[in-house]
Amino acid sequence: MLSRRAQALKPSPTLAINAKEKLLRAQGLDIAGFGAGEPDFDTPEHIKQAAIDAVNKGFTKYTPVAGIEPLKDAIIEKFKNDNGLTFKREEVIVSCGGKHGLYNLFQALFQEGDEVIILTPYWVSYPPMVELAGAKPVIVDTREEDDYQVTGDLIRKYITSKTKGIVLNYPSNPVGSVYTVENLVQIGRLAVDHNLYIISDEMYEKIVYDGYQHTSIASIDSAFRERTIISNGVSKAYSMTGWRIGYTVGQKEIIAAMSNIQSQSTSNPTSISQYAALAALTGPQDFISMMVGEFQKRRDFLVRELTSIPGVTCYNPRGAFYVFPNFNALLGKRFNERTIDSTAALTELLLEEFHTAVVPGAEFGKEGYLRLSFATSMDVIKKGAERIQKAVASLA
Repeated sequence: MLSRRAQALKPSPTLAINAKEKLLRAQGLDIAGFGAGEPDFDTPEHIKQAAIDAVNKGFTKYTPVAGIEPLKDAIIEKFKNDNGLTFKREEVIVSCGGKHGLYNLFQALFQEGDEVIILTPYWVSYPPMVELAGAKPVIVDTREEDDYQVTGDLIRKYITSKTKGIVLNYPSNPVGSVYTVENLVQIGRLAVDHNLYIISDEMYEKIVYDGYQHTSIASIDSAFRERTIISNGVSKAYSMTGWRIGYTVGQKEIIAAMSNIQSQSTSNPTSISQYAALAALTGPQDFISMMVGEFQKRRDFLVRELTSIPGVTCYNPRGAFYVFPNFNALLGKRFNERTIDSTAALTELLLEEFHTAVVPGAEFGKEGYLRLSFATSMDVIKKGAERIQKAVASLA
């Protein structure tokens, strides 16, 4: 008999969509895929070469659990240069991707009886990871018409004696929203007043548009920094999703606890990937601006195409590489004998009948929406947008 924990856990919906998309492709179908949350660009050559050099030099053995010191030093330098934050080696841990770091962090911080505030739309893995730690996710809804901003007044209503942390993600997956400095100050003051941890997932900090400048909440006030744990990594900015390197910075006691947990699960991250990540952080950075420029062109086109559909609205993302269009006005319509009563049903229709893969918004805490990744070619985006328009036109 499986544990209750295992029985209650659902697989990642985004990975499930990706798997179904690949299965249909293997059957010869031409699928316009918007599901994958990874850049379609190849990892830069100097990063790949660093991995090859690591292999040739014999850097293929165990490393310290929390990462090699040169990579920790590069991460420290990154935070100093990009965010005006100073850390020591014992305040840094390298993990097998940002998700792994967050899992370790939630295991280290939370337990039965704790509550953790999570803002919608949320990344699909936050609530399950909180639940796997035995704690309760407390969902706070933010709205498209409010620019998906969260204020201190909004969060304050949900804080109880059991609240232990707040999860922030900006730029956001799935919507691409960001928080104003004013609102970050409000959140930080609440955390200080109520002795809460701030988990700040800043994985998409370098993928931003329209002149937006990312501000880490930890950089605003030393009191905020003391209770903030920042999650980041090389996956998105350097197109290194499969290399599985993420990093977390925060209080040394928390990082030490994460390292203990990691030592009993995965041990160290892959040695070769660590040397590749070192090259990413210390080498040329022009790849990022090139990639972001291409993403912006795709964003502009996709938002324009989606908002041309009668009844559909679409928030214009300020960062990341997703759009989160609102299809609520179309729910309840029919396609032949099928009633489209949810975005899950709409997702099935798009995949099965129109060969377009998207992720239903309910998985991100927002029914009535779809998530589309524009980290794919413009050809796929044009084809997929046309198919979505045809699908909507076929509804009665």
